[in-house]
Amino acid sequence: MKKLLKYLNNYRLECAVAPSFKMLEALFELFVPLVMTKIIDEGITAGNTRIIVKNGIMLVLLAFIGLTCSLTAQYFAARAAIGFAKGVRSSLYEKILGFSYENIDRIGQSSLITRITNDISQVQNGVNMVLRLLLRSPFIVFGAMIMAFTINVKAALIFVVMIPLLFLAVFTVTLVTIPMYKKIQRTLDKLTGHIRENLTGSRVVRAFNAGEREKETFNKENDHLLHASLVTSRVSAILNPATVIIVNASMLILIASGANLVNEGTLTNGQVYALVNYMSQILVELVKFANLMITINKSLASASRISETLDIENALKDEGTVDALGLEDTDEIIRFEDVHFAYPGTGASFVEGMSFSVKPGQTIGIIGGTGSGKSTLASLLMRFYDTDSGHIYYKGKDIKELSLSTYRKCFSSVPQKAQLFSGTLRDNLLVADPSATDEEMLTAIRLAEAENVVFAKGEGLDMKINEGSTNLSGGQRQRLTIARALVRKAPILILDDSSSALDYATDSRLRANLKTLTDKTVFIISQRVISVKNSDKILVLDDGDIAGFGTHDELFENCPVYREICDSQDTKGEESL
Repeated sequence: MKKLLKYLNNYRLECAVAPSFKMLEALFELFVPLVMTKIIDEGITAGNTRIIVKNGIMLVLLAFIGLTCSLTAQYFAARAAIGFAKGVRSSLYEKILGFSYENIDRIGQSSLITRITNDISQVQNGVNMVLRLLLRSPFIVFGAMIMAFTINVKAALIFVVMIPLLFLAVFTVTLVTIPMYKKIQRTLDKLTGHIRENLTGSRVVRAFNAGEREKETFNKENDHLLHASLVTSRVSAILNPATVIIVNASMLILIASGANLVNEGTLTNGQVYALVNYMSQILVELVKFANLMITINKSLASASRISETLDIENALKDEGTVDALGLEDTDEIIRFEDVHFAYPGTGASFVEGMSFSVKPGQTIGIIGGTGSGKSTLASLLMRFYDTDSGHIYYKGKDIKELSLSTYRKCFSSVPQKAQLFSGTLRDNLLVADPSATDEEMLTAIRLAEAENVVFAKGEGLDMKINEGSTNLSGGQRQRLTIARALVRKAPILILDDSSSALDYATDSRLRANLKTLTDKTVFIISQRVISVKNSDKILVLDDGDIAGFGTHDELFENCPVYREICDSQDTKGEESL
C-alpha cells in the first residue's frame, strides 16, 4: 500500500481536511455526556427548567455542528478516494498496455481484469474509510477515557484495563485475516477467468450442448470462493462480538461500581450517566474500528496485488534509441539470422535456427502445418516477443537497437483472430492512422473487397459495430480488419491467416488488389496453397524449422513438405481464380 500512496499527492488538502473535520466531530461528541450530566444533576434533580432548556439547546447545537463536520469530512474523503482510484487505475492500465505478450501470459488476462476493477474498488473503499475513521475511532476511545478520568479516577481505571484488551482482539483478528483475503482475490481471479471464457465462447458452449458441464465447473469454482469467503468471514465475525462482550462486561462493572460510589456520595447520578455514555461511545467506535480493520485488510490484500503488477518489469526491454522510420532504404528490408525461440515456461524450443532474408516490395508467403511456427514468426518479426538467441534485422539494423515505438510503426498487421472495437467503422479505421482522410479509408475498403459490407446498409463509414462485432460475419470482420491495416501507411504488411473465412473468389480478388501495393513488403501467412502460390517467395515451416524457401515451382520440385501440402489440397479447380 505504501507504494500507492504517491497517488494521493495531488489530494493532500483533502487528506488533511477530511480527518480534521472528523476529529472536530468527535471532539464535539465527547462534550455531549458532560452536557447531559448538567441536565441531570443541575436541571432534572434540582428542578431547574432554565438549565434543562439551555443545555438542551446546546445539545441541538452540538448535533448540528457535528453533522456539518461529518458531511464535510465525508465529501473530502470521497473526493480524495475517487481521485486516488483514478490515478491508480490510469497507471495500472498504462502498465498493462505496455506489457509484453510474455507478461500477459504469465499473469493471465482474467487476473489483470480483476486487479484493474475489483482490486482498485477495494483500495478506493479502504482509502475512503481510513480518512474518515482511522483517527476518529482511536480519538474517541482515548478521549472518552481521559474524560472519564476528569469525572472519577477510580471508575476510570476500568477503561484502562478494557481498552488494551479491545485493541489486542482487533489486531489479532487483523493479522489472521490478511492472508485469507489474498486467497479470496486469487480465487476470484479463477472465477473471473471462467466467466470470461464462457462469455467469449458462448457459441461453442451452446453448439456442443456443454451448458450443464460449464455450470458444474462454475458452481465448483463459485463454491471454492464461497468457502474461502465464509472461513474469512467467520474469523472476522469474531471481532464484533468479542468487542461487545468486553465492553458490556466493563459496563456492568462500571454500573455496579458507579452505584456504590453514588451511595457513598462520591459520584452523582449525572456523572454515572456520563461514564456509561463514554463507555457506550467506546463500544460504538470500536465496532466501527473493527469493521474498519476488516475493510483495511481487504484493501491491503488488493493493494498488494496492484503494487505487484506495477512493479513487474516488462519482459520486453525497449532500450533501442535508433528511429526506425528514419533508416535509409537498403536492398534487404528483413533478415532473420539463426533465430531460436521458446515460449516462456514451455522449455521446448519452438523456433530453431531460422535464417532467411526479404527484399523490399516482395510478397512473402508463409505456409506450414498447424503449430509449425507461422504466427510465432509474425510475433517475433513485430517484436511482441524477443528471440532467445540469434538476430532479426530491419534495413540492416538489429531490431533491439531500434526504438520500439518507431519500429512498430513500420508494420501494419491483421491478426489471426479478427478484432474490431465497438463503435463506428470510422473509429476502427482511424485506429490505424488517426490522420487518415475519408478518401483514404474508402480506398482501403475497396482494396480489402469490403465495399459490399460497408455500403449494404447505406451507413458508409458511420456503420455501427457492436461489442465483439456480433453484427458481422467472420468474413466481413476479416475484410474490415484488412481495410484497417491498409489505412496505415507502413512499409510492411502482415496478413496472419486473415482470409481463412473468405470464399476463394473473394480471396483471389483480394490477392490481386494486394499485388498493386508495390510500395509495401507483404507477408501472407496462410494454410491455403492458393493464397501463397503467386508470392515472390514462399517460406515453408515445419515444426519451427525452415523446410524450404523459394518460388512455388521450386518448392514443388525440391521441398517434400511443400509438395505434401499441395497434394493434400486439391487446387486444380482453384488455379483459374
